[in-house]
Amino acid sequence: MKIGISSYSFSKHLTTAKCGYIEICDLAKKMGYDGIEFIDLINEDWGITGDPIEIAKEINAHCKKIGLDIIAYTVGANFLHPNPEEQVEKLKKCIDICEALGAPIMRHDAASNPEKFRKEPLYNYRTAIKEIAPYIRKVTEYAAKKGIKTCVENHGFFFQDPKRVEELILAVNHENYGWLCDIGNFLCADSEPSHATSIAAPYAFHIHVKDFIFKPGTEQKPSGEWITTNCGNYIRGTIIGHGAVPVQACINALKKAGYDGYISVEFEGIEENLPSLKMNIEFLHSII
Repeated sequence: MKIGISSYSFSKHLTTAKCGYIEICDLAKKMGYDGIEFIDLINEDWGITGDPIEIAKEINAHCKKIGLDIIAYTVGANFLHPNPEEQVEKLKKCIDICEALGAPIMRHDAASNPEKFRKEPLYNYRTAIKEIAPYIRKVTEYAAKKGIKTCVENHGFFFQDPKRVEELILAVNHENYGWLCDIGNFLCADSEPSHATSIAAPYAFHIHVKDFIFKPGTEQKPSGEWITTNCGNYIRGTIIGHGAVPVQACINALKKAGYDGYISVEFEGIEENLPSLKMNIEFLHSII
């Protein structure tokens, strides 16, 4: 396995320093990361504007120059949308950006909690899967022509439970479509991460590693940046190895399934940004 990092992990540094993507590529390389991935390239909070295709080409050229792999491109989407064909066309343009970036994988979301669940009592996630799978298949068919794989992440609460994600992948039923397995995000759905990772591993195209401090819902919710899970527990991002995610067991499950691709740090902690990213890679090197 190789260790990568998401541009999202540099969020606080990008916000305060307004340094841009080229600088964080250099920082990732200096810290010892083998590769880097990117979320939506235009981000006004980070002071990054312009033509995403040109930005992607610039990043691609720089990473080749410094010997840093570009691992993946991640974007948002919601196919439970009044016009899902619009989502297909939007994602085709994202695939074009992914191609310019030189990334072999693009992750896009599947769906967010829809209004239908509040308005139609019998509407459920299996109904949603039947609705959205054909549109997702169109996206991955377009990507396949460009040599890019697409995948869904256990992300966003609605498709965060491992069995739901597995059912979605099976419904799309295309060899070019798989799973971006985020071992930390399973806690948002109150799923035990190592067991959930073992479900995800056979479909995994890419891995995100993060950690969370956990507080049970039987206690008062702490102040600050805490997420309330589906079952009413509380989690907060932290340095990998400092929290409740059994990272070693998750890595073991991936190895057992034969996964040997990238694992990518997605840091969401409140700790000081750059020192934390160095601690993350040091911990992962110690257990892989």
